Amino acid sequence: MSAVMISRKVRKWEKLPGKNTFCCDGRVMMARQKGVFYLTLFLIIGTCALFFGFECPYLAVHLSAAIPVFAAVLFLFVMAMLLRTSFSDPGVLPRALPEEATFIEMEIEAANGNVPSGQRPPPRIRNVEINNQIVKLKYCYTCKIFRPPRASHCSICDNCVDRFDHHCPWVGNCVGKRNYRYFYLFTLSLSLLTIYIFTFDIVHVVMRSVDDGFLSALKETPGTVLEVLVCFFTLWSVVGLTGFHTYLISLNQTTNEDIKGSWSGKNRVQNPYSHKNIFKNCCEVLCGPTYPSVLDRRGLTQEDSLVSASPAAPSSSSSLSFSNNSSKPVPPTTKTTAPLIPNEHTPDEAKPSIDVSAEQCCSEDDLPPSSFIPPLASPETDAEASVPKDKNH
Repeated sequence: MSAVMISRKVRKWEKLPGKNTFCCDGRVMMARQKGVFYLTLFLIIGTCALFFGFECPYLAVHLSAAIPVFAAVLFLFVMAMLLRTSFSDPGVLPRALPEEATFIEMEIEAANGNVPSGQRPPPRIRNVEINNQIVKLKYCYTCKIFRPPRASHCSICDNCVDRFDHHCPWVGNCVGKRNYRYFYLFTLSLSLLTIYIFTFDIVHVVMRSVDDGFLSALKETPGTVLEVLVCFFTLWSVVGLTGFHTYLISLNQTTNEDIKGSWSGKNRVQNPYSHKNIFKNCCEVLCGPTYPSVLDRRGLTQEDSLVSASPAAPSSSSSLSFSNNSSKPVPPTTKTTAPLIPNEHTPDEAKPSIDVSAEQCCSEDDLPPSSFIPPLASPETDAEASVPKDKNH
């Protein structure tokens, strides 16, 4: 058995490290833990299905036909923002190549010098100036890079994310530089949809209670009770989350920075990314440019793999050209050897044995000169050989 090196082209997302999952040939990028994301889909779709099935027909007839239309538009917008947040690259930073990691390690060792044994080496940080303020860049031991400002390593996805906000299990993905605005629009529109459904559920029950009574109204619309309960408990968390992120956007701050107290700690360091204006901060976060992905997930790269292959069986010509004792090819010779098919004019000592296999044949250099006996021909055969034969006979 022998190994053969085969090179083939594969997509880059197939070789990306980390703990993300990819679908649709790398177009969809999510975290591996997607159970809570499926629960989010079930709650939104299930609640809206009950609302369209029980409340909308009655409200469209007795109140206004615009109620189900506006609810459908709001529902589609919520689903679009959810899928856009969940299926996109949040801003994952590529890890350093082996050559780049080695070069960075050499730079760090040269800067720190020789550390005596038993002493802890200094922290691996770099200082950069942003808006006349010093910001520290921390070294990531997993990705082998100095993280850009506001970037952090997500322990769940095992990747460094630019402008890392937090990892949200409800959307099944990290929230970072490339999908934060869609996450905020999702929470904002979901809050409006929850309030909208909750309000018209109450209106529907009240209008039916006037005509048929409260208990009969609940019996006629059993899904209304379930909708009210889901909306009531969802309302506080979703609206509260939307309000918290509205506060962060007004300060141009991330959830990670707020939890760590990066700009409100003991040193009272001011936020260098804030414009000191709520309107400007909101415009930068929500209306800023859309940053392209730096991963190039669908790009092509070469992959080399070893494939075991069995050697082909040697042919009869190759067995005659090589010796058993040596793998070197035997040079061609001009000497005449005994014919392979003996005739009646060939002496017995020159006839080859039928039992001799091709592996026992050797070169002329290995045999004594006496073994190479030319075939003996009689005058009759010489005369026959001298007369040319017609192709038709």
